[in-house]
Amino acid sequence: MQHFQETIRSAAASQLPLRIRGSGSKDFYGARLEGDVLDTRSYRGIVEYEPTELVFTARAGTPLREVEAALTEKGQMLPFEPPYFGPDATFGGCIASGLSGPRRACLGATRDFVLGVRSLNTSGDDLQFGGQVMKNVAGYDVSRLLTGSFGTLGLIVEVSTKVLPIPDDEQTLRLEMNEKQAIETMNRYAGQPLPLSATCFVENSLYIRFSGAASAVSAARKQLGGETIDGKAFWQSVREQTHPFFSNSGTLWRLSMKSTTAPLMLGPTLIEWNGSLRWISVDADLENMQSAASKAGGYATLFRAQTRPKAIQYLSPTMLALHKRIKRALDPEGIFGPHRLHDEF
Repeated sequence: MQHFQETIRSAAASQLPLRIRGSGSKDFYGARLEGDVLDTRSYRGIVEYEPTELVFTARAGTPLREVEAALTEKGQMLPFEPPYFGPDATFGGCIASGLSGPRRACLGATRDFVLGVRSLNTSGDDLQFGGQVMKNVAGYDVSRLLTGSFGTLGLIVEVSTKVLPIPDDEQTLRLEMNEKQAIETMNRYAGQPLPLSATCFVENSLYIRFSGAASAVSAARKQLGGETIDGKAFWQSVREQTHPFFSNSGTLWRLSMKSTTAPLMLGPTLIEWNGSLRWISVDADLENMQSAASKAGGYATLFRAQTRPKAIQYLSPTMLALHKRIKRALDPEGIFGPHRLHDEF
């Protein structure tokens, strides 16, 4: 911890940027990677874990696989099903990226389960936000603001999250249909009392995962029909983007929108989260992609590209000004990951 504080203070005094990094599994994401690497992997270990309270606290450099192994041993899991994108992904990187997996639409996003964060600011001060219970914040919830900030607002050193029991049973069904039918079907099932935990449409097939009590899962499977498949392998391929859909080395867009939005017809598409998340593989510029997303009531993010862009999202003048104010408030020296998310801050 002292090493981190000294490094940050030295960088602030010299006005030199720092790039907070765990294993680097998310380095592909963002506009620019600038500054000397501040490696968090030396600060690792489980700080506190009370299974009966469903609360887990660990240091940022703890390998994500060790976190999930400890939870699995007690029959529990991270509800947001975070992607690794590399075997050595860290717990801190998981929170800093804020990325959620297939369970997101049914259980919630990463930031929904973050209870508290311990972090270092530009001055190297050791700060604590939140705690270990759900209702513990009066005022601005900085712990959730840091979630998904990709190390641009401060160094996350410890995180407390809520965890949940592993479902008693899980089964995945595959049904053949086109994209329009799949969007309608996902939204119809999402509105029914079914133990739904994930949906995905790709290559004219709709995949549906049920999780929960064995009797409820079995009843849902019989009600819907379809082909039962090896769900574990499929959902891992979607979460880690090893599915053949993601093998295209070109540009990958992540579009968020209303779940009932009709097919966009912009390029090869994989749909998750009951229709609200659309992965589209097509070479296009940010302005045109955002325009198409805006017409559908959503927004576009450049998730992967062969070359680094100036920005991964279009921000309106109002939103750009807000992002700059937040950056100045939490990182007044501007040393944490400058230009990682946008060329103007």
